[in-house]
Amino acid sequence: MKFLRGRFENVDWPACAVLPVFMLAALPFMNVPTWLTLTIAGAAMGMMLFLMASGLSLIFGLMDVITFAHGAFISLGAYLAVEVARALPGLIADPSWSAALLVLAAALALAIVVTGAVGWLFEAVIIRRVYGSHLRQILITVGGLIVAQELIIVFWGANPIPLQKPAAMRGSIVIAGAAIEVYRLVAVALGLVICIALQFVLARTRLGLVVRAGVENIEMVEALGFRVRRLFVGVFVAGTALAGVGGVMWGFYQGLVTPAIGPEMMILVFIILIIGGMGSIGGSLVAAILVGLMTNYSGFLAPKLALGSNILLMVAVLLWRPRGLFPLVKS
Repeated sequence: MKFLRGRFENVDWPACAVLPVFMLAALPFMNVPTWLTLTIAGAAMGMMLFLMASGLSLIFGLMDVITFAHGAFISLGAYLAVEVARALPGLIADPSWSAALLVLAAALALAIVVTGAVGWLFEAVIIRRVYGSHLRQILITVGGLIVAQELIIVFWGANPIPLQKPAAMRGSIVIAGAAIEVYRLVAVALGLVICIALQFVLARTRLGLVVRAGVENIEMVEALGFRVRRLFVGVFVAGTALAGVGGVMWGFYQGLVTPAIGPEMMILVFIILIIGGMGSIGGSLVAAILVGLMTNYSGFLAPKLALGSNILLMVAVLLWRPRGLFPLVKS
């Protein structure tokens, strides 16, 4: 009982209550089936945003590196999904769930490998030279984003490329009178699995302990014989791989891939990092779902305000919590 009491005493209840309160506050303005549809759609959108934002949150929270080139890895993941879809047209059209899951697994695996490898190269060539200087990181990664976007145009062209979902993941199912897209439910499940895996690795494994200790005092941890800088390279690779996973899921969701698909998402990604608290994986999850819900609710209730609704949400949170809902980074 004392253990449980200690655990619950450390919970930030006001921050944890934001998400359910926000969801329930929207219910009086619409009927229950519409609210359920918009809520699940917003949660699914939030999970896909979380996949993109979690990589950047990991990189900033554990390495103190701000990279605007993250959008390039999102775009690369989406285009790799296009290549998988082109290589497996029969499986894309197959209505069975086994074929659909095989296509999705192939796209995710390819994105993880390729974006992780490109992330390793990007860290070695560019990021390693600007550790400790946020201004230089911003300037050089913005340049890297521009170069990467042009390279994508060289390889895949500037025209939009259609990307079909696997046949089994198209359409909707009806839950309590609300039509819910099947693909959105898949996105929710994948997002939850990745969030739980990240939290487990960081909080419950020796690797996570060493990395977190290295963030606090890298000289002391290296004096104990751990090669923390190599682990930081692995963190950067994992962050870019997560961006590729997010790009795959967002590409299938949008059904159309363009060179700007990643850079266009960076505004929402940074809003999520700021709302959730810089460097917090759990905060990124809550913030991403909040952003997804705000987008869907405002689009239904006040379409003219939808474009700036997430900025208003960010301002409201920062007025209450200037460092975000669940900050991990020291002031």
